[in-house]
Amino acid sequence: MPRFSARWVSLLVLILLIGALFYCEYLIYFPTILKCAWPKISHARGGGEGIDGRPLDSTSVRAMVLSDTHLLGAVGGHWFDKLRREWQMERAFQTALWLLKPEIVFILGDIFDEGKWSSQKHWDDDVRRFHRMFRHSTDTELVVLVGNHDIGFHYEMDWFKLQRFEKVFNASSTRIVTKNGVNFVLVNSVALHGDGCPICQSVEKELIKLSRDLNCSLQHYPLYRVSDASCTGQDAAPPEERHLLFREKYDVLSKEASQRLLQWFKPRLIFSGHTHSGCEVLHDNKYPEISVPSFSWRNRNNPSFILASVSPGSYAMSKCFLPEESTVIGVYCSAGGCLLLLVLAHCLWMKGLLQCLSLCLLGKHKSL
Repeated sequence: MPRFSARWVSLLVLILLIGALFYCEYLIYFPTILKCAWPKISHARGGGEGIDGRPLDSTSVRAMVLSDTHLLGAVGGHWFDKLRREWQMERAFQTALWLLKPEIVFILGDIFDEGKWSSQKHWDDDVRRFHRMFRHSTDTELVVLVGNHDIGFHYEMDWFKLQRFEKVFNASSTRIVTKNGVNFVLVNSVALHGDGCPICQSVEKELIKLSRDLNCSLQHYPLYRVSDASCTGQDAAPPEERHLLFREKYDVLSKEASQRLLQWFKPRLIFSGHTHSGCEVLHDNKYPEISVPSFSWRNRNNPSFILASVSPGSYAMSKCFLPEESTVIGVYCSAGGCLLLLVLAHCLWMKGLLQCLSLCLLGKHKSL
């Protein structure tokens, strides 16, 4: 009887462990992302018929936008931190691709955490891990933008680091990606500080050439704003950080560079990253900018990404939240508590049984 009981307790412990592990590391992403859906374009935003007579919804592009993955490097990345964060992003990305089937995915820079100083060997290892995590089918186009952690802040940037990034990701500092008649202009905002540096001059020259073809703009740095004081929502910066003043050319683009971009392109929609928090800003009362939060648990407890339906004449957006890290930790703690109670109950039961047997044997001995 005791051996039979111990076997069942061991089986229950094993089932609980495997169940918690499977749910937290794999299954949890499905019900969370299943809550998300592609937004429908509202006719109030310029809907109607496209240039070929079809409804604008029928010609829209399904674009998934995420930012600041910050794959940890060899210098500052602890092996467990790497394993935990990279597995979370891989499972979230692969589940989103399978369930939502975007036509194009944009990652708005800071792909790596240490790209600005990593050696060639470490760079190659980081790139290999990125391609494994963000693998995708030919039905989905993946477009990567450069961020300050990939090539360094403006004063650290050089041609070698920029060209190394561009070669791997086929990502020039300025280019247009076109899908179903929608033009997405990609901007290397790290090189937009307007101080006359050689890379800045090259980027600005290309941007002026592209300025007539813009529908939507994507970049790493946000356009200039004083702070996040006006930002709201569950993925906004914490209340104690929202009133901290932003530094030009470090936290946001300079006023001058921001105004130049708006004047050149007059964008109807802007996506940016860098701050790791969500925010919606309306520049000059007519240019909306969406700051996309970080995709990694390392930077926030509740990562998210944007789902955008964009047509040649209109757009609609929704936000898709990923599982919260605190929820996963809570599940593991609950499972650990249940295991402890189960083992404790088993030990108490065994102790009680042994005491009963001892009393019985003692009674027989006295009768003899």
